[in-house]
Amino acid sequence: MKKLYILISNELDPIYGCVQGGHAVAQYLLDHRDLTSWKNEYLIYLDCEDIDEWSELLKFTDLKFSVFREPDLDDVITAIAVEGGDALFKKLRLKK
Repeated sequence: MKKLYILISNELDPIYGCVQGGHAVAQYLLDHRDLTSWKNEYLIYLDCEDIDEWSELLKFTDLKFSVFREPDLDDVITAIAVEGGDALFKKLRLKK
């Protein structure tokens, strides 16, 4: 079963961050509708420090991902959805 990891900026209130995570999932499904192998299986929300750096790092991987930028917060990155990458995210904590 495939996992979709949702990296959420730890600068956000936890509830608002989870809403942003939902937006990242939606963006991922829009961006990868023809290519995604994730079929509504595991969904893992992670607390993420330095989300901008993660966005840049992911460009150098083979992982499929989508970045969500919140228009109401001047288009800052609030969440990133990434398919797979178990080893890459081992040190991140679950969102609480």
